[in-house]
Amino acid sequence: MRSTTKRTRSPRGSGDLLAEEIIASATALLLEEGDDAAVSIRAVAGRVGVTPPSIYLHFADKDALLDAVCARYFEQLDGVLGEVSEGIDDPLERALQQGLAYVRFAVETPVLYRLAFRQAPPGGGGASMVDEVLAASAFARMSATVTELADEGFFPVSDVTDVVLEFWSAAHGVASLMLAKPSLPWGDDLALAESLMRSVCLGRASMGILGAAGEPCDVRAWLSRQRTQQS
Repeated sequence: MRSTTKRTRSPRGSGDLLAEEIIASATALLLEEGDDAAVSIRAVAGRVGVTPPSIYLHFADKDALLDAVCARYFEQLDGVLGEVSEGIDDPLERALQQGLAYVRFAVETPVLYRLAFRQAPPGGGGASMVDEVLAASAFARMSATVTELADEGFFPVSDVTDVVLEFWSAAHGVASLMLAKPSLPWGDDLALAESLMRSVCLGRASMGILGAAGEPCDVRAWLSRQRTQQS
């Protein structure tokens, strides 16, 4: 049993700091145990050194606390996407690198990633804190990159949201499968994930030339002309 250190009374105005400490402690407990079932208000209070009622001053219940943990997780994801985007002027290459960074981030943080996509809005209502943070951070960053592609004529601006969801679906799909089936031959340094994301990015670019409803025979003819020109 972990010992609980009695916490001295916090100075006035330190509520936000305590909330951040609560989120950090809940995250650490979740990572240690590998299962959110082990995360309780009492356990988190013990790590922070406060009484359970002090937790409830900031979070209505365990679900609300886990929601905050997941929201913080997506803020960190946005930071990672920002880092890999630096210095990449080509939006097509940037979209690829953001997709790969997303997959790598998910694979390196499996416990939090699974929880973030399993966590329902507290009370079963509409958008949760997680949804709001994701929309304003990582999703907004990917949307900005895809909008640049639309501005360059790869596809209509009206398709931006659809394309973002396609890219996200591809990244989320391969990340989830890698976590569920790690024994499959994914290749070194996310080789298969990179091939998938590159195919999605270049495929979308090609659709802008051929049209979304291009028939397979038209696609083959176009590819044949490209090969002939390169030979």
